[in-house]
Amino acid sequence: MDPGWQQDAHIGPPQPGPQGQGTQYPGVHPGAAPVAPLPGAVSGPGAGPSLPGAAAGQGPGAAGPGRSVPVPPAHGPAGPVHGQPGVPPVPRGPVPATDVTGHVRLPPGGPVAMPSPPPAHSVPDPTTTTLAVLLIGPAGAGKTSVARYWAGHRRVPTAHISLDDVREWVRSGFADPQSGWNDNSEAQYRLARRTCGFAARNFLANGISCILDDAVFPDRPVVGLGGWKRHVGPGLLPVVLLPGLDVVLERNARRSGNRRLTDEEVARIHGRMAGWYGSGLPIIDNSQLDIPRTAQLLDDVLARALTSPPAW
Repeated sequence: MDPGWQQDAHIGPPQPGPQGQGTQYPGVHPGAAPVAPLPGAVSGPGAGPSLPGAAAGQGPGAAGPGRSVPVPPAHGPAGPVHGQPGVPPVPRGPVPATDVTGHVRLPPGGPVAMPSPPPAHSVPDPTTTTLAVLLIGPAGAGKTSVARYWAGHRRVPTAHISLDDVREWVRSGFADPQSGWNDNSEAQYRLARRTCGFAARNFLANGISCILDDAVFPDRPVVGLGGWKRHVGPGLLPVVLLPGLDVVLERNARRSGNRRLTDEEVARIHGRMAGWYGSGLPIIDNSQLDIPRTAQLLDDVLARALTSPPAW
């Protein structure tokens, strides 16, 4: 964004010119020497050249015998020309950076790199490490509740980014997936995921961890983990929450609005999530766990992932 600053012309310190041409100043075009006054012109600071014949009172611009009428300079008011002997260079301020917005420097926002394994003699502490976590699970698994709790109880700054919340930023024209998965709902999903990834990179670039949650299906790589890896980076640590079907049905029944699904839809999504078994990703069965205990178990899983990141 253009900061709106106007830079002055820069005249640097004098430099020795070519032989026989005296001193020159950087930024001044060579040969910009003062023009000798015409015969009969009035000399002195600010006086411009006179028209030919003015000294004799002849021709246009003459003002009588022995007098001349100054002609306005062609380019702005007359004055000392920088670069002439005796004229000091004009000081200039620092050149404003072009990658700033106001006074806040924009972070690079590059993809999150794979976390480096800690030294063998140290034990990784996921509660104090800057992390990017993706919590996966079916509707009713407790993703949003666990992610919000985990983000709020860490000892370092941590943000929670919910894909469902970002999708619902679209108020008029919201393509609700419950009404059917079509081109519009997929396009809005992709847009929301890209927005979440951009936010995550900016948080991480400023030293703020983040946890994202999304119902990623193992059999949809086009809109699955591949997209998250592309938008956030290979350092994203995915963890699956997968309680039993009876648990997610009970939790879904307590929902309201467009977050509540039919029992048939919940059972169908839960069945597709079973494909994560055997994927190599860590899976937490939180059927009998409350939110604080699930968050604690998430820290244990992340500590192992920091030592040996999952291949995905």
